[in-house]
Amino acid sequence: MTAVKLTSLSHGAGCACKVPAALLGPLVQALPVPTDPNLLVGTQTSDDAGVYRLRDDLAVVQTADFFTPIVDDPYDFGRIAATNALSDVYAMGGRPVSALNLVAWSVEDLGAEMLGEVLRGGHDVVAAAGAVIVGGHTIDDPEPKYGLAVTGVVDPAEVITNAGGRAGDVLVLTKPVGAGAVTTALKKGLASDDALTAAVEVMTELNAVAAEAARAAGAHAMTDVTGFGLLGHLHELSLAGGVAALVEADAVPVITGVLELLADDRAIAGGSRNNRRYAEEFASFGSGVDEVHQRLVTDAMTSGGLLVAVDPGRAGEVPGPVIGRLIDGEPGAITVV
Repeated sequence: MTAVKLTSLSHGAGCACKVPAALLGPLVQALPVPTDPNLLVGTQTSDDAGVYRLRDDLAVVQTADFFTPIVDDPYDFGRIAATNALSDVYAMGGRPVSALNLVAWSVEDLGAEMLGEVLRGGHDVVAAAGAVIVGGHTIDDPEPKYGLAVTGVVDPAEVITNAGGRAGDVLVLTKPVGAGAVTTALKKGLASDDALTAAVEVMTELNAVAAEAARAAGAHAMTDVTGFGLLGHLHELSLAGGVAALVEADAVPVITGVLELLADDRAIAGGSRNNRRYAEEFASFGSGVDEVHQRLVTDAMTSGGLLVAVDPGRAGEVPGPVIGRLIDGEPGAITVV
């Protein structure tokens, strides 16, 4: 199973292989807007998952997420992809209950044993989340891909969207960022074993505990930080809430070894470069923010933490540092200092 490096078959690592936000947004917004009153959260605010009300006290949360290999170990690839897919349900305040495997794989080139390890990794994460895999779908594809379609549940009165942020809220980030740099460096032989171990640990940590803490703290808005980077997802949150945002670059938590990697152009993922160009449309950087930190806040993260907008007095109840705040200003605009 170690004869083939999975990342050598991938054109982009993990969430860095997403279609750029600047291209995807207009396509989605051009689609017809559903009018069903039971659709509580659709595509209009670029939220993490859809929410559909079944009855007054029950709604389903639906999402799908899959990507190309981000690490060479197939078991870890399965764990990371599953953790990432489940995160969208947690970001809505929901609880995952079932999932479907989504698989693209060449059995002829890679064999069935390695695929079995990917599936085992996904299964173990879903089981740890208290959910169950009920089936799935596979296609033959020379570029491997894996992920999940996840169904969760939530009380309609307890849905947390990305649109509820208020000026004066502080922003708490529950996981460090920088996995895009580590996994890109891995493909080029630049990442240390310690950096890879630290990144995998972050990417396989479920957001269940953080989501429950955010809900208990009365979070006004929430999203998870993945392929569009910290600034990209904060832009969606602040735009949906009709507010602007301020980020303190030095307060953003960082995966071990990432700042050193980001000093090298070779560690910048293609998705991160897309994020940086997109951020030029809505973000401004203070003179004290160096190039490395500008790269960090636009890093194409995979299976990142929750970005939580919460009352300042309750920020300490959410695990993670305060990295900034929401302010009055042009909706979606971000200032990094």
